Amino acid sequence: MSLVNIKIEGQPYQVEAGLTVLEAAKKCGYEIPSLCTFNHGECNVGSCRVCLVAATGGGARGLVASCVFPISEGMEIRISDPKSVQARRRSVELLLSNHNVNCQQCGKNGHCELLHVAQLVGAREGAYQGVKSATTLDEIAPALVRDTSKCILCGRCIARCANAHGLGILGFENRGFKTIVSPAENRSFANSPCIQCGQCVNVCPTGALMEKSEIDKVDAAIKAGKHVVCQVAPAVRAAIGEEFGNAIGTPTTGKMIAALRRLGFEKIYDVNFGADLTIMEEGTELLHRLTNNGVLPMITSCSPGWINYAEYNYGDLLDHLSSCKSPHQMQGAIIKSYWAEQHGYDPQDVFVVSVMPCIAKKFESKREQEKVNGIPDVDAVITTRELAKMIKRAGIMYNRLPDEDWDPDIMGDYTGAGVIFGVTGGVMEAALRTVYFKLTGKEYEKIEFTEVRGHDAGIREAAIDINGTVVNVAIASGMKSAKVLLDEIRNGTSKYQFIEIMGCPGGCINGGGQPYVRPCFLPNEEDNILDTYKEKRAKALYSEDERQTIRQSHNNPQIAELYEKFLGEPNSHKSHELLHTTYAARVGFND
Repeated sequence: MSLVNIKIEGQPYQVEAGLTVLEAAKKCGYEIPSLCTFNHGECNVGSCRVCLVAATGGGARGLVASCVFPISEGMEIRISDPKSVQARRRSVELLLSNHNVNCQQCGKNGHCELLHVAQLVGAREGAYQGVKSATTLDEIAPALVRDTSKCILCGRCIARCANAHGLGILGFENRGFKTIVSPAENRSFANSPCIQCGQCVNVCPTGALMEKSEIDKVDAAIKAGKHVVCQVAPAVRAAIGEEFGNAIGTPTTGKMIAALRRLGFEKIYDVNFGADLTIMEEGTELLHRLTNNGVLPMITSCSPGWINYAEYNYGDLLDHLSSCKSPHQMQGAIIKSYWAEQHGYDPQDVFVVSVMPCIAKKFESKREQEKVNGIPDVDAVITTRELAKMIKRAGIMYNRLPDEDWDPDIMGDYTGAGVIFGVTGGVMEAALRTVYFKLTGKEYEKIEFTEVRGHDAGIREAAIDINGTVVNVAIASGMKSAKVLLDEIRNGTSKYQFIEIMGCPGGCINGGGQPYVRPCFLPNEEDNILDTYKEKRAKALYSEDERQTIRQSHNNPQIAELYEKFLGEPNSHKSHELLHTTYAARVGFND
């Protein structure tokens, strides 16, 4: 590793060559105000000028944008130079002059990076006044809201869409003072091939991009006296503690359940039960395809962002997708049928709320294909962030809550296989545990299929020998990686029998509805290394899997009871009626 000598505020340092001034300063213990997310892989090419510093030597002279300017031997950097301080203040004040500063009503309040840097640089309110750009407020799409009055044209959302998915849904439209960030021709997200994943929301520094809140729908259902049932996805427990000051990846499952009870939910269940149910249906479907010359490779269908992508871009390959609904939709269907029947409730009076790490789940729950006899499986979806807002709004002191457990009746049992659904590769591993048993009649001794693990984006593959039958599998997260596998299928060159695809890079732990991870809001230096946060969240789920007494979906006693008393068997007529769905090719741009 090559090192260079620099000075910051007159102090000498040695840092790795190739870093930007901003990165080098951070490694040396200095925070230069910025609106960059270089730790996430997206940077704004220096357009906002918020991070200006004085630099001399090594080819530098005068003020430079520290987020893009590279360090070099002998460079001297002055962050507190009066010209730097003044320039940064003016840059932020100019941004604020064209910004909707309704901070109290903004959904990003408490996490706004623009407000953070404004406080750091001492920006004055109303320093510059004049005509503001025309505003577009897009609230048509089921999952996303775009408000250009809060956009600072940083371009981070544009970069994230391209880097994670290879898509160009967002871009700069118009020129000069009329420039906005939007889908083509300033269309709504609802009229574009947006997959509603919410990765753009995760990197937006302001409230210009947000999930569409369904908190009011939940409040109304509770007030109306509905039987409001809450179900929580596995990835939520690995992240919600971050909203209350806990270190990244700290599981706070018991406190989360306690908080949900205090919010007024009648019953609280773990979507891990639905994940176990999904494995029974999906595993059986895979075995049927393998032994009956079915369409292969079969591709998982748990990720609604991935499903949206497939319908927009690979309509000719939809037969490869598993017909299984995602776990929370399956569980919602069971709550509206078997659970309601057991409790003597009219399904119309049951209101199912899913707490998800995913924004695309909001879109999924509105699909016509996710209804049974005209009744939606799930009535409202709130994100991990929305749940945290509800807890804070209620004045609940989260970290002082006792640890409580899920409601035990009917859907209280779950296995370790269900837990790992929240990590990329987890659906594959959970399915393999059950498929192995179905093919051999015995349990896989090691339990874990570590060959399919890994929280990074990209493609992983493995050849799994199951009693002499080799099953070639692949795992991809992020549509940029998925496209490689899909093109192989389209070209007839795919060697796989089973493929897992997750919409968000890293899987659900990095979903568009998870707590924001920002350099400027992290509590300590250890957690300032943002490239490890997915690993920490994943570790929380794998640790829970290891702690479970039962770790294979087919061994869940309540799943067995559900089939015995209600469904009959996996892939039965009743199962298909409640737990399976269909897909249809869609046009990308609609007028």
